[in-house]
Amino acid sequence: MPRPKKCRRVCGLPACREFGPRGAGCAGEAVTLGLDEYEAVRLIDLEGLQQEQAAAQMGVARTTVQAMYIAARRKLADCIVNGKMLRIEGGDVQVCEKHAACPRRGCCARQRCQKHPPES
Repeated sequence: MPRPKKCRRVCGLPACREFGPRGAGCAGEAVTLGLDEYEAVRLIDLEGLQQEQAAAQMGVARTTVQAMYIAARRKLADCIVNGKMLRIEGGDVQVCEKHAACPRRGCCARQRCQKHPPES
């Protein structure tokens, strides 16, 4: 029996949850990027945090953040190279409700984990 996934802290939900190529259309099915993978890319690439710092903020191990980051980058590359739609949704995450008022970007209040199922 596999070990259950640990809940990951996410500082906020993305404003836009779907991205895709303009014009000719999309090739194949849409690629789904989990909210935890989105947060890993945001923290590492946008905020400039090291993997250890991102792991501490998300409440998981560094190796977990590394795996999420690698998976997210592969999905992003698939979308760009193959012209696929990208959807950001799903995952066992806890979302910080205080992010907008946080004086030091990226603080997360301790909250209960909530499942965010993919939207239909």
